[in-house]
Amino acid sequence: MQTSLLDLQAEAFSSGADRGARYLRTLKERQVNPDVHRLGALAPDLPDNGLDVEAILDLMETVGGEGTVASAAGRYFGYVIGGALPAASAARALLSAWDQTADDLTGPSVIRMEEAAISWIRDLLALPAETDGAFTTGATMANMTLLVTARDALLARLGHQRGDGLFGAPKLRIVASAEIHATVLKSVRMAGLGTKDIEWVPTDEEGRMRADSLPELDERTLVLAQAGNVCTGAFDPFDELGERCRQAGAWLHVDGAFGLWARTSPSLNVALSGLEKADSWVVDSHKTLNTPYDSGLAMCRHPEEMQASMAIGAAYLPETAANPAMRAPEFSRSARGAETWAALLSLGRTGVAEMVDRFHGHAVRIARDLRGLGFEVPHQVHFNQVFATLPDDEEACARIAEHVQSSGEAWFGQASWKGRKGFRISVSNWSTRQDDVDRLVAAVERAKDEVAVPA
Repeated sequence: MQTSLLDLQAEAFSSGADRGARYLRTLKERQVNPDVHRLGALAPDLPDNGLDVEAILDLMETVGGEGTVASAAGRYFGYVIGGALPAASAARALLSAWDQTADDLTGPSVIRMEEAAISWIRDLLALPAETDGAFTTGATMANMTLLVTARDALLARLGHQRGDGLFGAPKLRIVASAEIHATVLKSVRMAGLGTKDIEWVPTDEEGRMRADSLPELDERTLVLAQAGNVCTGAFDPFDELGERCRQAGAWLHVDGAFGLWARTSPSLNVALSGLEKADSWVVDSHKTLNTPYDSGLAMCRHPEEMQASMAIGAAYLPETAANPAMRAPEFSRSARGAETWAALLSLGRTGVAEMVDRFHGHAVRIARDLRGLGFEVPHQVHFNQVFATLPDDEEACARIAEHVQSSGEAWFGQASWKGRKGFRISVSNWSTRQDDVDRLVAAVERAKDEVAVPA
């Protein structure tokens, strides 16, 4: 019987999945840092005649696999990247075979999954019932989506309607935490608002926005807050911020790419009291929830404003068809929200909270052990972030981070916070266990002994 073209695709798909499974089984003991010595082989001259699938996969598995950072492993503690839960990873594989575009006309089943995931997240985070959202590539695009929505809504309240452009528009004010994440500022620029005239609000000793230093707000103001300081994990005071914004008619936006998930933990959510008073929120699935990249989520309590800013309005699209392009920049995209659906369905409400608490527990232990080695952790452990420095030799922190990276035992990066040099450890991988933390702490201790200058 002649092999069909789809049979050939299925065989190739199976081969790629088998190689991926072999890769995952090596991660427990392989070095975390990449081996880049042979990467030149990935950029040969383009051949006149194409290679067969197996030859391409061979090259990817050997040279390409060597050149990966083992961020899926439990010993990766950099950049709040996280790993991929088994259900989410399996869903990614199946979705690749389906190859569905995320809208009701070309992917009705995946749209149902995305809608369910959004409703579950709204419930888990205890956001207002009217809240709706859309999946994006990540926090940067989610922030931009919501900042454009906020911009348009504030301008419309001032009499400047959507479609009029920004020329001649009333000037809006932006009030932001002095430690707001850089991707939020990039999103501000992409939204055409500019960062030159931002009214910065100082932060306290934990990195939280000081509500007592907030300027007078008005109906022209967009306030940028965060759930999860990138170095300390701290949360801004949403209760007071939300009340001040409500009274003034200002728009409160919360960037919570990794930290918003702390709202699911009974032991951590008190620090996010008042979160529901905001107008918009950003959260990533591919960080704390551990879905494959990329999967951001823009959530807004004014979905009609979001749709007014994002709707595409093509005449050939039925108004009744569900289409995420009505609430996000992309017109066509993969069904990334289905991976979030699979992750949440595999964990359940209790499982999400338990994973969040486990991250926090690891971070608390890491901070304690680092202090025992002579490091200073100049903040409380609010969630999953630990910033550490050597009080008498801050310059050694970069060398310590490089030493640990090059050892292959673990990976984290150098950082600076409030004028101090150090390194930052982020705990966000579902597969991180106590023995991974043991190896991390031991690697830091060895590095300190070898590269720090004795006091």
